[in-house]
Amino acid sequence: MPIKPLVTAGIENVLNTFLYRSPALKTARQRLNGKVLRIVLKEFSTPLVLVFSERQLDVVGEWEGEADCSVITHMSVLPKLRDRQQLTALIRSGELEVEGDLQVVQNFVALADLAEFDPAELLAPYIGDIAAESISKVLRGGSSFLRKGLQRQQRYVAEVITEEWRMAPGTLELAWFAEETSAVERAVDALTKRLEKLEGK
Repeated sequence: MPIKPLVTAGIENVLNTFLYRSPALKTARQRLNGKVLRIVLKEFSTPLVLVFSERQLDVVGEWEGEADCSVITHMSVLPKLRDRQQLTALIRSGELEVEGDLQVVQNFVALADLAEFDPAELLAPYIGDIAAESISKVLRGGSSFLRKGLQRQQRYVAEVITEEWRMAPGTLELAWFAEETSAVERAVDALTKRLEKLEGK
């Protein structure tokens, strides 16, 4: 299916918010100045073309000129591109095909890796700074809550196993139990034989 202009506008807004607002990223952005990165997602019939300039990034669906670099991948791989350590592994595994200047995609991944993605920045224009920051804190708190919850569950399971292990009988206790059971069995047999003798009389 084709990528709609509304989608490209949304992607452009998000990328500009995170990649072009911070002065700290200026050096990383300059490496991409004037470059064109074409991203072909296998789920869509239209490619995404990222055109880098000094002041902003334009995201378009139609591009007549040549791209400096083309990347062919699946949508599920895109989040992995935030970690520059994974780039080589993705290319080797075939999850990411790169045509043209590899340096362009390397610089883009490095820039994305340096950028701090904060949901509050995206939400602020629509719902105001205070509400956006609150939601952002909830999201950050939610992820740490889940992480702590998982750690608690792991501790609980570890404690239960340890406790069960402590409660489980040792080998000597098992041997004693088996011996006691055998003794009770012998006593029951002897009693049964005595009862049969008494009934016989």
